[in-house]
Parts: sequence; C-alpha cells; structure tokens
Amino acid sequence: MPAHLERMIYVDDSGHPASGLHVYGWIEFPPDHWSSVLASWLDTRKMLWREYRIAVTKELHTTEYVNGRGRISKGVPDRHVHAGVEYWKDFGREVAEVCLETLRCTEGLRVGAVYRRGDPGEIATTKRNLYADLVAQIEVELAASGGLGLVFMDGDGNDPTYRTTHRGLDLRRRRLIEDAVHIDSAASQLVQMADLVAWSANSHVDRHSHNEFAWQWYEKFLSERDPSRVPQEIKIKPL
Repeated sequence: MPAHLERMIYVDDSGHPASGLHVYGWIEFPPDHWSSVLASWLDTRKMLWREYRIAVTKELHTTEYVNGRGRISKGVPDRHVHAGVEYWKDFGREVAEVCLETLRCTEGLRVGAVYRRGDPGEIATTKRNLYADLVAQIEVELAASGGLGLVFMDGDGNDPTYRTTHRGLDLRRRRLIEDAVHIDSAASQLVQMADLVAWSANSHVDRHSHNEFAWQWYEKFLSERDPSRVPQEIKIKPL
C-alpha cells in the first residue's frame, strides 16, 4: 500500500538559555482533522473576543501575556482590576488556562514535548542536536506506521538548523516530506497553539519560583493529549 500523509506536526521551542535547557513542543493531527482542530481553536478565539476583548487576529505569544507584558486585550475584565490597577499577569494566566482547556478537549489533537539540558555556553548546539534527535524519533515512528509526516515551524526559514537536519535524512527512506515549513506565528493560529504547548512543557521541566503558577499546567491540561503523558528528556547519546 502506498504511504500516505498521516501526521501534520506544528512545532515551536522554548527553554531557559541561562541554564542550558532547550525544549520543543508541538501539536499534531492527521490531515482529515485539520479543519476541525482549527475550528475548535477559532471558536475559543471568538469567545476570547466576546468575553475578554482579545481580537481573533491578535497573536497569543505565551511568554508575553502570562507574564503580564503583552497588552493583548482592549479591556481587562473588572475582576482583574483592583483599586484602579489592571492586573495583567492574573488576566494573562486566566486566558492561558482557557486556551489550554481547548487543547485538552480538541478531538483528534495530539501534543508532545522533548527537552535537553546542555552547556549554557553552547545552547545553539543543544538546540540543533535536540531537533535532529526529535526528527530521528519521528522518522522511526513514521517508518513503523508506514506513513508520512510534514513539519511546520515558527520562523522565517533563515535558521539553517532545521533545513540541514531534514536534508541530512536518507532521501530513499525518509518519511518527513520536504524541509520544515516556516510560518510566521503572528499569522498562524496552529503555531500559536504549539507555542503554548512548548511554554507549558518548559514550565513543567524548569521549575523556578517565577513560573510556579504553571508547574502543573502540562499534567493538568495536556497529558491526556500526549501519548507520553509528560515532556520527555532526550539525553545526549554516548559516543
């Protein structure tokens, strides 16, 4: 039977460069679930406009709004205004949990995350090698199922890391089609979903006091959509 496209994978990254930690998180689904997954997310985006005054076209970049830096709304709800002061952190974290609940409930959606701790002075190497190992892992899974996959990533494609990794695969046997397709996250709702997964995975692994509020987000909202249940560490293979 000819191989067919069975996995559309949207990837984003996160991490803590000062500690050498790098994380990749993703959402994925079979092609015939593309429209339903996107529709589920867009229903939530429309609700965020009605209830929170966050425009559907406004990029939701997790790092910005959960830390209260991004002014994503045209009007913070009264419950997040105290003595005339808008509490943007509380507001952003409520928005994140609404979005995470959508991921938890979206039929046909799967998520995943991997991470590695390396030398803080060589974070670019850690990032490159972790991505290569993630691609190798996906290749093994696709070979076992007999299917093909396609990867989409945030960015403009100027970083050669991803292109080099894909082109280094054996063309006669590879299961991932083409290079990673780069999409501007500001224009892609699906990449924004992957960003939330990556950020939540990073908070699960990198348990600093400043992100304690999100330590349990991955287990609470995403584990049932993740076949591995929690972010997986891919350690450096011994020589």
